Amino acid sequence: MEVLNRTMTGKKERPIKVVQFGEGNFLRAFVDYMIDIANEQGKFDGDIVLIKPIEFGNLDNFHAQDCQYTVSLRGIVDGEPKVLNRQVTSVVDAVDTYHDYEKYMGLAELDSLRFVVSNTTEAGIVFDDTDRFDAKPPKTFPGKLTKFLHHRFETFDGDRAKGLVMLPVELIDDNGIMLKKCVMQLIDLWGLGDAFKAWVDEACIFTSTLVDRIVTGYPRENIEEEWEKLGYEDRLMVTGEPFALWVIESAKDISGEFPLPDAGLPVIFTDDQKPYKQRKVRILNGAHTSFVLASYLCGNDLVKESMDDPDIKNFMVKTIFDEVIPTLTLPEQELKDFAEAVITRFNNPYVKHALLSISLNSVSKWRARCMPSLLQYVEKFGKLPAHLTFSLAALMAFYQGTEIRDKALIGHRDGEEYNILDDMAVLEFFRDNCGKDAQAFVKAFLGNESFFGQDLNQVSGLTDAVAGYLDDIRKNGMRAAVCRIS
Repeated sequence: MEVLNRTMTGKKERPIKVVQFGEGNFLRAFVDYMIDIANEQGKFDGDIVLIKPIEFGNLDNFHAQDCQYTVSLRGIVDGEPKVLNRQVTSVVDAVDTYHDYEKYMGLAELDSLRFVVSNTTEAGIVFDDTDRFDAKPPKTFPGKLTKFLHHRFETFDGDRAKGLVMLPVELIDDNGIMLKKCVMQLIDLWGLGDAFKAWVDEACIFTSTLVDRIVTGYPRENIEEEWEKLGYEDRLMVTGEPFALWVIESAKDISGEFPLPDAGLPVIFTDDQKPYKQRKVRILNGAHTSFVLASYLCGNDLVKESMDDPDIKNFMVKTIFDEVIPTLTLPEQELKDFAEAVITRFNNPYVKHALLSISLNSVSKWRARCMPSLLQYVEKFGKLPAHLTFSLAALMAFYQGTEIRDKALIGHRDGEEYNILDDMAVLEFFRDNCGKDAQAFVKAFLGNESFFGQDLNQVSGLTDAVAGYLDDIRKNGMRAAVCRIS
């Protein structure tokens, strides 16, 4: 079987406009996929060079396939399960910063270059005062970027028209702001001068972004079957869901230079991404956190099974539409449309999302994802939101266990063990308190300010309500309690 290559895809030559730090599945199924569509529609006309920013691993598969690969999106489209395959041709080369350093630095000299995309994990955007300018390359991503920018600054004699636009997608708050801060610190540390510092500050743009798409990666388990369907061998194939969202916050308008929305792509340019992040955290992530623990104790193992369970789905829908959406600031119809898209994503038959994997660190997740909705609902309506309140009792029921083994609290469902994974202080709290009567247990939990940053017993009626739900779960089981609340 022939290996996918540029002759098969009919790749067109375009000017290199993007360098991308990171060659992983997410960027290729998200950013590079979108740019490919914009290229096809004549909206962008730019190629991407992938930069491998870490020392281990190799780019052999990229070079063997001329950097051509298939993105296979699988999910519910127009109400039907569909598989949408696309040969992505937007990547023209892949360069190793360690083994091809001169070629990497030479990219900074390209007149056509304008954008820098990065996904170097949450730990990638860090300032390290031991990083060195004379290293080839510097060890950190901000170090590599600073030296790259400095070379471009010198190549073009500080021409303000040659500044670059940074599009980091690392999953940290204000990723662009944090990246710029690291670069500025390195400029000072390395003594690179005020003129360069002013060029970075004024000629370059550091955007902060929010990204959303589940990317399930290389279909290793049935890859030969996939190749048979495709009709060629592709060792870079990447799978994901159809849904995508890219929110780009920028102090300067870059929509004319990066016109992805004109190609019908789900990209939003804004001067404030926070409402969109709040929408995602409170609706999508908040829905997960509010229903998965109850669903697991009702006998389900996967998100899709939960959506096929009428009791759980009803609970989730009421949580989102009746209790979360009324506390958010974006237009109501926009929020409802997003919520409907979330439910469609949860129903994706191609994604096997385990409830136990979502249950990791549920206490801190509840604080970040659900607590703001509960508190704002109380403030706005003067009463407790029943389903969000119940989710606290469900969490406490899930975290029921008296033995910690191998850094996990051992819970039991229908006589079988499951691992409860969280910070040790959380596990020890539940081990030591879960044997108490419901009222005392709830009072101790809600009063633990290290968990919630405040004493939630002060929220009128919350302690009694959670204790009542927990009593019901203990006496009658989770299924009966969920049915009563739904």
